[in-house]
Amino acid sequence: MDSFVILVQQLINGLSLGSIYALIALGYTMVYGIVKLINFAHGDILMVGAYTGFYVLHAMGPSPVALLLAFSASMALCAVLGMTIERFAYRPLRSAPRLNSLITAIAVSLILQNGARVLPFVGPNPRQYPTMQTVNISAGGFGISNIQITVLLVSVILMIILNYIVNWTKIGKAMRAVSYDLKAASLMGISVNRVIAFTFALGSVLAAAGGILFATAYPQIDPTMGAMPGLKAFVAAVLGGIGSIPGAMLGGYILGVAETMTKGFLSSQFSDAISFGILILILLVKPTGIMGKKDRIKV
Repeated sequence: MDSFVILVQQLINGLSLGSIYALIALGYTMVYGIVKLINFAHGDILMVGAYTGFYVLHAMGPSPVALLLAFSASMALCAVLGMTIERFAYRPLRSAPRLNSLITAIAVSLILQNGARVLPFVGPNPRQYPTMQTVNISAGGFGISNIQITVLLVSVILMIILNYIVNWTKIGKAMRAVSYDLKAASLMGISVNRVIAFTFALGSVLAAAGGILFATAYPQIDPTMGAMPGLKAFVAAVLGGIGSIPGAMLGGYILGVAETMTKGFLSSQFSDAISFGILILILLVKPTGIMGKKDRIKV
């Protein structure tokens, strides 16, 4: 019975963590789906979002209203940051070899990390994140906190909104058209630059939300905090099928559950190894991911 209780408890914890990974992974998969670029600076946009939320919550005190304002400010700033990075770092290299864009993405990541470290109001030292008082709800031996409920609810709401934007709006149809064939979409009158900029903004908004949720669940922030969640979200995107939005969601939840199960039944020291072991395994067995599709190139 004890093992069953631990199993269900770790499943709850895994779904909470997985929803954060899924939000971050969606940014990776949308950008890759449209411009075939792995934006390794995505995890550091999460860091910027977490710090923006930190200053709002620090000024107002942790409360539902302050949290809502923190989300709004963080999403707005990160959307502008995402579009700025796309305009000045990635757009000039769009027709260059992919390796150039990849190196640029790593450079942007390092600039954001080290830029934050030298800013006087950020600094290199970790900070305690202001969070709401934790209230645990227990039933039948299982427990879930108000913070985990908040993380799950916010993540699911944002994923539903994203699904609506992509499938039912004019800009969403344009995103799908550009993803399918960028040159043909341009010939049909779609503003490719505007669609790509919007995609970066949308991915950055989700990263900002993921940053606040991650810092709320694990209340300590520093300028390098986005590196590991960003890498694991990339693993989740590859696991689900990079370029597939439902795949990114599924991959995030699978990775979150796998990580918490490892912590619960093996050791917390193995959690990172399991995550990256899954990446190696999926690349060996099914490189396109669970929901990815093979690209056929006609000669």
